[in-house]
Amino acid sequence: MTCLNRKDLGLFALRAAVGGVLVAHGTQKLFGWFGGGGLEGTAAAMEHMGFVPGRESALAAGLGEAGGGALLIAGLATPAAGAIVAGTMAGAISVHAPSGFFATSGGFEYPAFLGACGVALAVSGAGRYSLDHLAGHRLDRPWIGLLAFAASAVSAASVVTRRQEVVRRRAARAADEADTQDGAGLS
Repeated sequence: MTCLNRKDLGLFALRAAVGGVLVAHGTQKLFGWFGGGGLEGTAAAMEHMGFVPGRESALAAGLGEAGGGALLIAGLATPAAGAIVAGTMAGAISVHAPSGFFATSGGFEYPAFLGACGVALAVSGAGRYSLDHLAGHRLDRPWIGLLAFAASAVSAASVVTRRQEVVRRRAARAADEADTQDGAGLS
């Protein structure tokens, strides 16, 4: 009788915990489960945060969280799953960054932690108690991780840059409108 490997058991526990949280958040965005507004509510919120178009952004965020989380739980294509999670969390970090680090002030602490867990699991691999292990690590190759992280980084940079442009344009428009109203009040 063989003993359970502590490292592999720890990786399984981490995958299950992080993946479970991500699946819950993703399904909340997509379907409104656990008290969320579903895809339409998420789309409106994403649009408000500067992710344009809102529906496509909501779908991408929900699928990134739910899909990346499900892959982590299963331990399947773990390098790609971790990259998906990290990229998805980069978008969330961009929303929370203006509020600082700590979650208590609305900061980016929580999405940064989830993204870091995704990176760590992608680098370490899923361990023995995973579908990657059962499949002979066919989807758990270093080159898959490199490709997935490159694609995730390019996608996240594009999404975050576009969001920042939308937010800047909205702020400039609001400032112009405020100046116009102030000027009209002086006449």
